[in-house]
Amino acid sequence: MNLMTILLFIAGLAVLTIGAEWLVRGASRLAAAVGVSPLVIGLTVVAFGTSSPELAVSVKAALAGQANIGVGNVVGSNIFNILLILGVSALITPLAVHQRLVRLDVPLMIGISIFVYLISLDGKLSRLEGALLLAGIVSYIVFLIRQSRRESQQIKEEYAQEFGEAQSEEGHWAVQVGLVIIGLTALVVGSNWLVDSAAAMAKALGVSDLIIGLTIVAAGTSLPEVATSVMAAIRDERDIAVGNVVGSNIYNLLAILGAASVVAPDGVAVAPAALHFDMPVMIAVAVACLPIFFTGHAIARWEGALFLGYYIAYTLYLILGAMQHAMLPTFNRIMMVFVVPLTAVTLLILAARALHQQHRKPSTE
Repeated sequence: MNLMTILLFIAGLAVLTIGAEWLVRGASRLAAAVGVSPLVIGLTVVAFGTSSPELAVSVKAALAGQANIGVGNVVGSNIFNILLILGVSALITPLAVHQRLVRLDVPLMIGISIFVYLISLDGKLSRLEGALLLAGIVSYIVFLIRQSRRESQQIKEEYAQEFGEAQSEEGHWAVQVGLVIIGLTALVVGSNWLVDSAAAMAKALGVSDLIIGLTIVAAGTSLPEVATSVMAAIRDERDIAVGNVVGSNIYNLLAILGAASVVAPDGVAVAPAALHFDMPVMIAVAVACLPIFFTGHAIARWEGALFLGYYIAYTLYLILGAMQHAMLPTFNRIMMVFVVPLTAVTLLILAARALHQQHRKPSTE
């Protein structure tokens, strides 16, 4: 692996991140200027905009016949978003979880994760299945627009404060349109550099494209989500920190895998390794959100630390597996015999306590 490959990878990440930032800012201001609700802007334009690097990379990988990078990018990004981004954000400040996320968006994320896994069991996402996923994201956006009419004034003010109020000056419109165009161009250029250099790195390191997609590419393309959620946590805008992650995960599964499957001539192949391990981990991580989100509708610091610890363990497993390290069997036993069962019991207790408290509330009032 030569220095030029590493520099191309870093340059690709930088251009992707800058392009996503310009695209999000330009598109969100334009949407606000035409009267789109701040909540819808936050859950669609912003959440989807921060996932635009994943879209660019996965579509480019599908067209280049490197499906493992594209699938690994989406699955790895979803795991990264929940375990690392929410973990780090919760360590900064305990995160408030809006009831809407617990009742609708997180269950929807879980259902979509399971659905994508089931239609991938034949080892492929066909063009028809991709079109079905794209229809799902369109339906989700339409639903969000209808629901936005019922949002509270507090949420409107929070999103407006984070993403800015609309301005109608003609010069402002021209600037925002320019930002969108430049941002999209940067995404295309950056994705080309990133996919080409990632494939070269995988070949040089002797590991699969899937591992590179699940780790380096997934983490790199999730940088906009990291920036948005961490900054929202620092600013105490906690709904945004959580909503951005959940919205991005839904978008990754429906829009990105859907688009990649539609543009690829023969659909997108799904590697057996992803089916047997990584996709089940993605589903388990999504399911783990519910009991944690139930606990007072907040993610405590210790729960954030738990998420972060699991991401470190997951990444370590991938590294040990790629190296065929002698420690891998011991690591597996520790995780399966001690860590996973203890975590499952803790989550069940948390969920039971939260449900018990909810049942007691009407009788105490």
